[in-house]
Amino acid sequence: MTSPGRQHQAFAGKPFALTAVGAGLAFADSLPALTRALGSSAGRTAVFQAPPGTGKTTLVPPLLANLPAHAGGRIVVTQPRRVAARAAARRLSMLDGSPLGGRVGYSVRGERQAGPGTVVEFVTPGILLRRLLSDPGLDGVAAVVLDEVHERGLETDLLVGMLAEVRELRGDLTVVAMSATLDAPRFAALLATTDAGEDDGGGPAPVVDCPSVLHALQTDWRPAPGPRLDSRGVTPAFLDHVARTAEEELARTLSTDSSADALVFLPGAREVSRVAADLRRRLDTRADVLELHGQVPAAEQDRAVSGRLPGGKARVIVSTDLAESSLTVPGVRLVIDSGLTREPRRDSGRGMSGLVTVSCSRASADQRAGRAARQGPGRVVRCYDQQAYGAAPAHVTPEIRVADLTGAALLLSAWGAPRGAGLALPDQPPQQAMDDAMEVLRELGAVTDDGHATGMGRLLATIPADPRLGRALLDGAAAAGPLAAAEAMALVSGDHRAPGADLTRLLSQLRNEPGAAARRWAEDTRRLAALAQRGPLSASSALPSPVTGTAVVGAVVALAFPDRVARLVDAGPPNRYLLSSGTRAGLPAGSSLSGHEWLAVAEVARADGRDSAGTGAVIRSAAPLASGLAEAAAAHLLAEAVTAQFAGGRVSARRVRRLGAIVLASTPVRPSPAEGRAAVAEALKKEGLGVLEWSTAAQGLRRRLAFLHRGLGAPWPDVSDHALLHRLDEWLGPELEALAGGAAARSIELARPLHRLLPWPAAAKLDDLAPEWLEVPSGSRIRVEYPDVADDTARPVVAVKLQECFGWAETPRLLGGRVPVLFHLLSPARRPLAVTDDLASFWSGPYAQVRAEMRGRYPKHPWPEDPWQATATARVKPRQ
Repeated sequence: MTSPGRQHQAFAGKPFALTAVGAGLAFADSLPALTRALGSSAGRTAVFQAPPGTGKTTLVPPLLANLPAHAGGRIVVTQPRRVAARAAARRLSMLDGSPLGGRVGYSVRGERQAGPGTVVEFVTPGILLRRLLSDPGLDGVAAVVLDEVHERGLETDLLVGMLAEVRELRGDLTVVAMSATLDAPRFAALLATTDAGEDDGGGPAPVVDCPSVLHALQTDWRPAPGPRLDSRGVTPAFLDHVARTAEEELARTLSTDSSADALVFLPGAREVSRVAADLRRRLDTRADVLELHGQVPAAEQDRAVSGRLPGGKARVIVSTDLAESSLTVPGVRLVIDSGLTREPRRDSGRGMSGLVTVSCSRASADQRAGRAARQGPGRVVRCYDQQAYGAAPAHVTPEIRVADLTGAALLLSAWGAPRGAGLALPDQPPQQAMDDAMEVLRELGAVTDDGHATGMGRLLATIPADPRLGRALLDGAAAAGPLAAAEAMALVSGDHRAPGADLTRLLSQLRNEPGAAARRWAEDTRRLAALAQRGPLSASSALPSPVTGTAVVGAVVALAFPDRVARLVDAGPPNRYLLSSGTRAGLPAGSSLSGHEWLAVAEVARADGRDSAGTGAVIRSAAPLASGLAEAAAAHLLAEAVTAQFAGGRVSARRVRRLGAIVLASTPVRPSPAEGRAAVAEALKKEGLGVLEWSTAAQGLRRRLAFLHRGLGAPWPDVSDHALLHRLDEWLGPELEALAGGAAARSIELARPLHRLLPWPAAAKLDDLAPEWLEVPSGSRIRVEYPDVADDTARPVVAVKLQECFGWAETPRLLGGRVPVLFHLLSPARRPLAVTDDLASFWSGPYAQVRAEMRGRYPKHPWPEDPWQATATARVKPRQ
């Protein structure tokens, strides 16, 4: 048997046999066009556009390696997912006949099969980003291929901008972007060539198209009878419909093509697992049901993307959108599409990010469908209707627009382009999201005031995790040791799923149950422990030292996310927690964390509704936390203050000790005058003058002043809410002091402070211009009802019994004769009989009709034929 080392030596220096590698691949016909494009481009850039399955990932890297200009250099190819990087490397090495890890290899987080002699290396975007930070010139790299740029992943977008800058320093570096959609011109402009000797640079990078190789594709629509989504997420009925459709359509397909496999698209790992379990029950031994998503062990992923063994059973691969464009699943002739996907969304108001289930874009739906017709005629069955397809967005939402940008902001700062300034990015980051990210980095000590990375920031940028977790790793190592801190961080930074959101339970499983997940966690732990030892272990930790046992998990998580330290506020069930950020979140039903008073929350997400305990947010992973550790880890959020409030007509105060939004203690105290004044002012600002108690006299005076201000203007004061609130100290100063000192609102008569606003000497005319009372012919004094302060159209009203006004010819007028009083003439039962501002006209006309109707109803009251000669009276007729 030939050793791997000798096998590698046998291939060293030999070009790739493109004819053999590209046999049967559509892109083989486009190799000359791409070669010409790169040869004619002084900047060595190109954009290749081709549908999934044409062979671009397999053929472009060896083509670049064979070009004389790249002799002796490495070709680095990014793949957006680890499973795709491994699968692409394995396929190319197989077609090349060379051992994996020889001249074809890969590097993903926690796993590497590549060496000094590797010519083509497939990597994830995060791996290449950190290589750029440590080696901005990419020494030894001849070309970089950015695959699947149309997916608009955040890290790939950053690479586009950073590599454009590298090319300004290295004219010999080739950069090729590959896209499966029609967005190629955008990337061609970003990777513009630079022509030697031209001051204004060159034009966009050349675009090479590869015609689609789709065979005949039949599209069928089988929408579910009910909705796909409800307030709790993907409905169980819809998942049952997908499984039933897959079973029936597979049987139909196998009846005419026994070699066909099926590919089922669902939005997330939970849905994949449920439908896969249902299909195993339905299909029994008729087919192999395989799962494909990021939480499946690497061996199972590789098995799913490999072809069917000779003589093997039909396969049904149930997948997330991982199989949409990043890799090809051989043998598929049938696609069952749910039409759903998960996209990141950032909720800045509640300080959290998460994945939400939405309809996939039309471009994604077309790529999914195309998987069925790569190697022969195929069929796609969409489990939704054509109207939903037409209403879907045209393209996927770029991750940079909706994701948490903390990690990206740190990479940009470490690169020397804070906030992405000057970088040719496909989309500029949203300002608010970037502002929030930079504030987090400043709190971590990762960036300076001008946004450039500090020494700590550059160290954190080398750690492949959220910067908050990286800082927690370094700080936690000082209190618990590098290994314990690394174990905790490996739980959170990996793609492990915590059962019932309980990280300590996950830790126990990984320690005690061997398997691929445990091996991956152990490798991550070793790598992170080595990184932790590079940190300032001698520095003092915020945690009381030492922290041991399972308490380390909660401590490290709390150090990373102090704004997610949570306290139980409703023991339920369901359990509801208040985070120090102010967000309320619920635990999943049946979680082993239920009942713990304090939690350190690693992940909280917007909920589709399921397990959110009615809060709209769900805790995805957390660990128990002692109260002392909670206060130590989030010490900068501790605050103690006297909180005064004016409610129920009186000022009260409490001394409150808080951890962010969480109240730790609250005791009643006597407020200081300043605190009392602030409480009254805040209540007036929020609720207006209604929090004061207005007597009838105060209300009447205020209405009279408002009437004068509307009719005459200055010097009569504006007494609207806005004006009075603006002049509080001027007219209400002593009363405010009394309220601030504890006086009850009901003890303060507001008519007196209103008199302070009266203009002198004009105030002497108040009762003439707007009298409080009006004397009528009967001798009674009747109150004048002035309009409400905010009513600009109503007039003053006098409501008086009709008999008290006999003989009154001239209607009284106010405001120096400008405004006639509006009389409401009442029956003896004080019901309106007439409304008039012209008494003379009333006595001469309508009175006769009123008399005819009322004299029989109220015979004890006078109803004279001639009201002009009658005596006005408030009394009934004297007895005969």
